[in-house]
Amino acid sequence: MLIHLQHLLTPDELVQGRALLTAPDAPWRDGRHSAGAQAVGVKQNQQLAQDSTTAATLRALVLGALQRDALVLSAALPRKIFNPLFNRYGSGADRYGAHVDGAVMHSTASGEWVRSDLSCTVFFSDPADYDGGELVVHGAPGEAAQRIKLPAGDAILYPGTSVHEVTPVTRGERLASFLWIESMVRSGEQRRLLFEMDMALLALRQRHGESPEATRLTGVYHNLLRQWAST
Repeated sequence: MLIHLQHLLTPDELVQGRALLTAPDAPWRDGRHSAGAQAVGVKQNQQLAQDSTTAATLRALVLGALQRDALVLSAALPRKIFNPLFNRYGSGADRYGAHVDGAVMHSTASGEWVRSDLSCTVFFSDPADYDGGELVVHGAPGEAAQRIKLPAGDAILYPGTSVHEVTPVTRGERLASFLWIESMVRSGEQRRLLFEMDMALLALRQRHGESPEATRLTGVYHNLLRQWAST
């Protein structure tokens, strides 16, 4: 299940974030230093130093946006959010080949271990700013891959279990944040069912207002969540 988070960042947050990411003194490092054994051979980009004040300011900005977004809460049911990281793909054909994210991540910012149930990319560059640089999320055998290149300020949630890649950037610069979410509901199928029920309930209330049927279905939703969630 892929979830498009529209306007996750406000215009002011986007301006602030882009200014920090493009500042002459922004502490960019070789992205391969953070790659695991499987990914290091296919990773070619730059990553913002996690221990910098720039990264700390940007982390707070992205976390604040995620925590106020109702769609993130409904789709991901977050238990833990890995501290957001930031990368840059330049026009030297920077890319990140097909790989799978590690199942469990250790955050140097918080010291927490976070299971990567969902992956998230937040776009800071508009599609017109660069050529290439699509996030490609591969599905199960026989399913078409999803190619994603969203407006600046938007984000995409996708399964942490998926094989994915970033295609080569051949012009301009692609700036983004990436992070992982550990959900209260470990099963992707259960999360999907809860999300679909939550969205259906929202649509019913918008169309018909509160009703005894909507109240009963809300009870079903919360009873399923109570049964499946770990806190």
